[in-house]
Amino acid sequence: MPELKNKLIELEQHLLKEEIQCSKKELNRLLADDFMEIPSTGVPYLKVDALNRIPYELNPVFTQQDYQLIMLSSNVAQLVYKATIKRPDSTITNYSLRNSIWKNDGGKWQMIFHQGTPCEPFEISRADCINK
Repeated sequence: MPELKNKLIELEQHLLKEEIQCSKKELNRLLADDFMEIPSTGVPYLKVDALNRIPYELNPVFTQQDYQLIMLSSNVAQLVYKATIKRPDSTITNYSLRNSIWKNDGGKWQMIFHQGTPCEPFEISRADCINK
């Protein structure tokens, strides 16, 4: 299971890279057709919304840490972790607990669900940033 955990962490971080977020083709490949996200605003959106929104946004800087992998079935896994996000037009760092559900459909892993829930600030234990 450590190998799967590392694979999903890699995919999670890959999704946050600027070159991936700017590519509808790559987002389409990594997000399942039935993808849904519930962002901190509480207003859910679907894959089509993500493809029409994410490539045109200014890319924030993220940190991620304290990953936990939970197997929901033989081909569905949940990745839970802490994250920070700092938008390019802000000096404020937002803290959240993140939850992604990934499914393996035909030999490839795709994200089917993502949620970020605001939380109290925590100590950042890793120096690496994604999308810097």
